[in-house]
Amino acid sequence: MTSEKVETVIAGNYLEMEENGGDDTKSTKGKISTWFWHGGSVYDAWFSCASNQVAQVLLTLPYSFSQLGMLSGILFQLFYGLMGSWTAYLISILYVEYRTRKEREKVDFRNHVIQWFEVLDGLLGKHWRNVGLFFNCTFLLFGSVIQLIACASNIYYINDNLDKRTWTYIFGACCATTVFIPSFHNYRIWSFLGLLMTTYTAWYLTIASLIHGQVEGVKHSGPTKLVLYFTGATNILYTFGGHAVTVEIMHAMWKPQKFKLIYLMATLYVLTLTLPSASAVYWAFGDLLLNHANALSLLPRSGFRNTAVILMLIHQFITFGFACTPLYFVWEKFIGVHNTKSICKRALARLPVVIPIWFLAIIFPFFGPINSTVGSLLVSFTVYIIPALAHMVTFASASARENAVERPPRFVGGWAGMYSMNAFVVGWVLVVGFGFGGWASLLNFIHQIDSFGLFTKCYQCPPRKA
Repeated sequence: MTSEKVETVIAGNYLEMEENGGDDTKSTKGKISTWFWHGGSVYDAWFSCASNQVAQVLLTLPYSFSQLGMLSGILFQLFYGLMGSWTAYLISILYVEYRTRKEREKVDFRNHVIQWFEVLDGLLGKHWRNVGLFFNCTFLLFGSVIQLIACASNIYYINDNLDKRTWTYIFGACCATTVFIPSFHNYRIWSFLGLLMTTYTAWYLTIASLIHGQVEGVKHSGPTKLVLYFTGATNILYTFGGHAVTVEIMHAMWKPQKFKLIYLMATLYVLTLTLPSASAVYWAFGDLLLNHANALSLLPRSGFRNTAVILMLIHQFITFGFACTPLYFVWEKFIGVHNTKSICKRALARLPVVIPIWFLAIIFPFFGPINSTVGSLLVSFTVYIIPALAHMVTFASASARENAVERPPRFVGGWAGMYSMNAFVVGWVLVVGFGFGGWASLLNFIHQIDSFGLFTKCYQCPPRKA
């Protein structure tokens, strides 16, 4: 099958869906809906990837730099950014392979959202499906938890009349409203605004730190301990691990086979935000960041800082929706309501998903350390190891390689080069990310529990003035 025919087959159902649901697209209401609600273009996918990739982690990267040192911090960002883009590319190949095979069997996906575990199931069987489902859902669960923790951490720096735990209760209720957003088609305006918000915050951190200058007696000791070094490295591993929603973003595209370079382009843009902001804040505050996981906590109160906090709060609401939506889909399929067209019925069915997320955010409010723990134990497999292994196993046979919908580009050295890169990814992440990173992150996480306790009311809050 030629690439043009593949494109036609994959895009067919999407175009039909748009036509069937768009009888009023020529009306003013239809045009507004198209512009702000129904997204499926390459640009929508780019905004979704870039917006989802850097949210609250933007505020913890200076903390990682204080653990790693400036040079290692920069190098790890570049390294994991490229590695994350590579595995996102692998996921896109596997999705197109699975989708094309199913389309040839006349499978209709008009009322069904394909997810990563289904791709694994269709290509490799139920054991791969079960492993993928476990890691993906657990990662998304804790990814949503992290967004709630970040909301409470940020709002506290505007209004400290309430403790962070109380703010978690409040934002848990606010984020529960994401149950009304049907799918990633409907994040068009939110993705666009979300990226503007993180762009503002990143450049605020950069400029404010440079204007503030270095604090008196600033020290840049990192790296000093292996535990801190690998904890910081694993937080950066987490930073470029937004792949848990890659398949859903692709499925929301009218032509998902065009996803190939989108994640790389999104990563390159994200690096223009993360490298300057993390470097500038670490330059200004140095080792003080070791006890301030949220970079906003060290900058003086101002209108610009308050604006950054508010924008990040809105963005974290969006990112909560990004992380939770695939969980909503899994739950809908489990209880048998995924195909219903009633938004209210689906929203009601989704509510039980939010409750454990809310509860876990209250138990483990450790802003910063929890990122590294999730990165080492969950992201390492979900984002890096499983996609690379799945690609190698899927195309292990000569017939599979011969009939592959997407062949390796020449610049990677064909199938041999692709297998070599995949083997490197698996080996590196298994040893450095999961092995050393898991050891360091768990030790740091346990230290936070020993120091602050579970259900702590106000993690890393400054003493209240009498």
